[in-house]
Amino acid sequence: MQMLDDYLNNSQIHWDDFYSNREEKVPFFENKPDENLVSYLAKGLLKDGNALELGCGPGRNAIYLADNHFHVDAVDLSEESLKWAAERAIKRNLKINFINQNLFKLHIKESHYDLVYDSGCFHHIAPHRRADYIHLVKESLKPGGYFAITCFVENGPLGGSDISDWEVYRVKSLQGGLGFTADKLKRIFHDFDCIEIRKMKNVHEDELVFGVDGILTAIFQKRA
Repeated sequence: MQMLDDYLNNSQIHWDDFYSNREEKVPFFENKPDENLVSYLAKGLLKDGNALELGCGPGRNAIYLADNHFHVDAVDLSEESLKWAAERAIKRNLKINFINQNLFKLHIKESHYDLVYDSGCFHHIAPHRRADYIHLVKESLKPGGYFAITCFVENGPLGGSDISDWEVYRVKSLQGGLGFTADKLKRIFHDFDCIEIRKMKNVHEDELVFGVDGILTAIFQKRA
């Protein structure tokens, strides 16, 4: 695994550099939760409990979950993003456990979480790490717990490369992030029950939630 990580390393995004300019016009820098996540709580699908966010960035979804009575562990590889997230949480007087760690070196609490949430991390995971990723989600969730994800639509307006898994290693690149379809997500996460897969709603920038074209949203449930 480490050999393949190193093989692709030069093509990976340097996340500390990415988050260092907070004035950059990046849509998901806005401190707003994903519209799909908000919808899950509004419909009563998710309630309070323990939540693990994978690749939390500057903390917008972790903050929303904490503000809705979740106990949140939020993980990111970028120290710079977590500094920003912690500042935001302090301003809201919210307690969130931010963890600066590689997902695949993370020591998780087994069967501890009611929700595992991933907003834009999975499409940066190389194919050889998917089995580890699925294992992490399965081990961390309680039976009946939920796993929700947002990722690039294949060949969407935000990118979403449609290259094959084999091609990733031939060109030594994820090409900015891999794209997915509903069928691909169902196939990859076939060990879970699929509750919903849909495109993210494109919402106006004045609204209190985040939503743009080119993102696929999905929520799955761990079988009891």
